[in-house]
Amino acid sequence: MARFCVSCLCPASWHFTVPLVSFCPRQRLALLGLLLGTCFVLLATTANLWRWRAFGSQDRQFERYLARFQDLEATDTENAALNYGVVVDCGSSGSRVFVYFWPPHNGNPHDLLDIRQMRDHNSQPVVKKIKPGISTLATSPDKVNDYMRPLLSFAAAHVPRTKHKETPLYILCTAGMRLLPDWQQTAILEDLVRDVPLEFDFLFSESHAEVISGKQEGVYAWIGINFVLGRFDHKEEEDALVSVTLAGQEEPLLRKRTVGILDMGGASLQIAYEVPSTATFSSPQQEEAAKSLLADFNLGCDAQHTKHVYRVYVNTFLGFGGNFARQRYEQLVLNQTSTRNRLQGGQSGTNSEMPVLDPCLPVGLEDVVEQGGQTLHIRGQGDWQACAEQLLPLLAGDNSTKTSLKNTYQAPIHFENSEFYGFSEFYYCTEDVLRLGGPYHAPTFTRAAQDYCSLSWSVLTQRFRDKLYSSHADLHRVKYQCFKSAWMHQVLHGGFRFPRDYSGLHTVQLVYDREVQWTLGAILYKTRFLPLRDIHHEGIRPPHSSWLRLSFVYNHYLFFACILVVMLAIGLYLLRLRHIHRQQLHSASLDLLWLAEVVPLPSQEPGS
Repeated sequence: MARFCVSCLCPASWHFTVPLVSFCPRQRLALLGLLLGTCFVLLATTANLWRWRAFGSQDRQFERYLARFQDLEATDTENAALNYGVVVDCGSSGSRVFVYFWPPHNGNPHDLLDIRQMRDHNSQPVVKKIKPGISTLATSPDKVNDYMRPLLSFAAAHVPRTKHKETPLYILCTAGMRLLPDWQQTAILEDLVRDVPLEFDFLFSESHAEVISGKQEGVYAWIGINFVLGRFDHKEEEDALVSVTLAGQEEPLLRKRTVGILDMGGASLQIAYEVPSTATFSSPQQEEAAKSLLADFNLGCDAQHTKHVYRVYVNTFLGFGGNFARQRYEQLVLNQTSTRNRLQGGQSGTNSEMPVLDPCLPVGLEDVVEQGGQTLHIRGQGDWQACAEQLLPLLAGDNSTKTSLKNTYQAPIHFENSEFYGFSEFYYCTEDVLRLGGPYHAPTFTRAAQDYCSLSWSVLTQRFRDKLYSSHADLHRVKYQCFKSAWMHQVLHGGFRFPRDYSGLHTVQLVYDREVQWTLGAILYKTRFLPLRDIHHEGIRPPHSSWLRLSFVYNHYLFFACILVVMLAIGLYLLRLRHIHRQQLHSASLDLLWLAEVVPLPSQEPGS
């Protein structure tokens, strides 16, 4: 006899089986409909959850794009809840002031402040630059306050007056100040700390004015780009992940993969990227060298929370920028030519009739190099491959640079799970004349650079006049593009040892249509403890969540509630059927007894 078991749907105390044939056709039809309805509800609810999950991912992406669009809107200074911060970047050639703002912290200790650059009523970034650099006041530190006044007055005019006393001000000095003796640096900083509070009400103290190292500047730049890209928001599961091993923790932490940065200016070269695993060293000397190149820091507001602990490799190579590398190359060619002429009694390069052929310049370009009282006449040969080979010795550095791309410790890079952004010369080399900015593909870049170098100088200048290159390109770029493209290629693949099939590099100038400054990373790091104030203010109130995440959680609860209700309905229905079945059996037995009493059986005749 076919039986229906509900032991898998009901508690153990309810375990029973019901003969299906004991049900009437209408009951069996109702039970079948209930089971089919249950399956439909479960399938529909499961599909709905997956659909919500997909919509949730898309909506989070939309929220990110919406936030980036809002970054371009004018800042609502009427909003009393907004907080402000001011950072002055005192560089070698000039100083710039940046004004940032952020809404109150959401109360979740795992989230960072949502810091954005302030924009005026015309939606333009609130930034102002002055020249020359602050280091030019080394001999007259008493004039530093007058130098700084235009920048701070500009910031004070944009930050609401009622917010001045609670707005932190950071004056951070870089390369120009680092070249000064310590006593001159101290004199300038002391004058700032003494005089700025007399005229401006910003939150400013001795610790807010400092000369930062190249390592700090690299870390701040790394923080800035990863913050803009949303790599510190570990809630988004659709992005690439990386396993991070933290000191003192046995279990690795799985979180969103951060990006590395490559930045080549005119004088220096910089690289910074996260080192997710504990570094190993081949010798005590290498370990000692690595200590100055690895930065461990916590971006979180509480030292107990390790979700935002990062280990970043940062290194700056002075003399490896595009312009300085060209000077070193010209000095190398001049020295080699002088030595060869002296040994062979030749006259190469001494006049325009016997120029030295330079594979790194366009075909037919004639130029004169003057260094150290020596003059060298050169003529372009336009051989990109030969140029790249001649640049290899420059990767080792020299006595003047005291740095080397060949012998310096470099933390391992997991190229199969990594991503890098290349700025400045990395972008100019690929985009200004080659028009290949964006995703970097070494074979394509190499072919384009070779084709460019093989063109004559007359053709290149005509193309420049016809405006076939980027609006940023000038004749200096057209002239040295062959050299700089070969130098960038050697730095990337010969110096930093990036594989030639590496596909994770993006050369960019702007990120989401805006320039990313290291000052953004600086204020993020400097204000990392401020959320504690808002967390304390909110007490034990749970962190805010978006309506989408609340809806997603609600759907999980709804799913299990539906299952529970359906199971309960099935159980009650089956109990009802069992009760009806027992009543039918009891009624049938009573009928048989009654028949036995009133109707004699055939074998039981009267008198027998």
